[in-house]
Amino acid sequence: MKLYVCYGTWTVGKPVHAHACGEAHQALITAGYTPEVVRSYGLGPLPAAINDAFAGRREVKKLTGHYWVPALVLDDGAVISGSQPIIDWAHGHPAVSVPGAATVA
Repeated sequence: MKLYVCYGTWTVGKPVHAHACGEAHQALITAGYTPEVVRSYGLGPLPAAINDAFAGRREVKKLTGHYWVPALVLDDGAVISGSQPIIDWAHGHPAVSVPGAATVA
């Protein structure tokens, strides 16, 4: 499992600052995963001439069709793009029995 992020996985959390990459990372950790974190650098809305200078952003573009992170690549090759979809997936697919986490039947 690989999680492509911007520059890091920090987040202060709501209401101060919910950093999208950090929120996705935290949801995966809470669900019992330890993703390989790929720092992609760049910035989603920047032009291709800039984002293409960074290997991580080039890979995200190949995987998703755009430069925005976070993006999660599952072990089976499936790709989930965006913080909320990653958070939703993590909540619905815990790796281990986590108190209070949803279980998949």
